[in-house]
Amino acid sequence: MSAETLEGRRPTPARTRVLETATRLFYAEGVHTVGIDRIIAEAGVAKATFYHHFPSKDDLVRAYVAEQSSLQRALVATMPAGSPRERLQAVFAYMCDFGAGPGYRGCPFVNTAAEYPDPAHPVRQAIAEHRRWNRDLYRDLLAADGHPDAERTADILLLLRDGLVVGFDLDDPDTVRAAVHEALTRVLG
Repeated sequence: MSAETLEGRRPTPARTRVLETATRLFYAEGVHTVGIDRIIAEAGVAKATFYHHFPSKDDLVRAYVAEQSSLQRALVATMPAGSPRERLQAVFAYMCDFGAGPGYRGCPFVNTAAEYPDPAHPVRQAIAEHRRWNRDLYRDLLAADGHPDAERTADILLLLRDGLVVGFDLDDPDTVRAAVHEALTRVLG
């Protein structure tokens, strides 16, 4: 959560540094390869300060997932107004631009989910919440656009999203971008 902690208070500078450091390291190297001692050292906080804000590494990982979700929600909220179809197309265009950009190392949600295989784990539950939001966004935009089957098409768009976040990490960005554009055009009719 960018503006507030889960308790509803403004985050302290130390908490912010820990979360920013963890975000950088988790995204670049993976969650399980980065230890708490390294995060503490690179964030420049005391061990007691770290544990005051994050009682366990899993709490930190959940905060990382929640922060990434919050950032994506804020980004969607600030996208230019337009028709629901144009907004949906803008969401996918942004994902393509981000995926084709330098430093792209996959989707933080997919990457983290791969390290937490148990769907009942609290980290996976946070990821599932983000995916529900994402799917509901697609559904709501499709419904507002008058799509005849917004529910099922939202499922298809979520799978397209999953494919593109992996595709940009593994394949030629121009090929992925073209395939995403064509798939979106076909799905939207």
